[in-house]
Amino acid sequence: VQLEESGGDSVQVGGSLRLSCSASEFRTRYSEYCMAWFRQPPGKEREAVASIDREGTVNYSDSAKGRFTVTEDKTKKILYLQLNNLRPDDTDMYYCAACSSGSCSVIPDVNVWGQGTQVTVSS
Repeated sequence: VQLEESGGDSVQVGGSLRLSCSASEFRTRYSEYCMAWFRQPPGKEREAVASIDREGTVNYSDSAKGRFTVTEDKTKKILYLQLNNLRPDDTDMYYCAACSSGSCSVIPDVNVWGQGTQVTVSS
């Protein structure tokens, strides 16, 4: 397993979680990859939530802006996603992704997927 997520849990509305993605087993140089978090609603395709490129530039989906923060520790090869002010519609499986191209915003960009971590928000 090259990418391993953790941190998913069940929380109440307004709660917070921090998701982690360990790339410690990454076979190639981690710093050369654009990293991202995707989510997958039931019955739908995965969609990008947040990404961070090789220069550290971050991008967020409209629903994530102002509530979620993506960061990484390149030394430890860990990608994080801080989720704040969670809502029921944030309930999904969240996946870590690595992209060898300059962007990581759509499924075709992704070279490596993690196995996912479940986030459940209840009212």
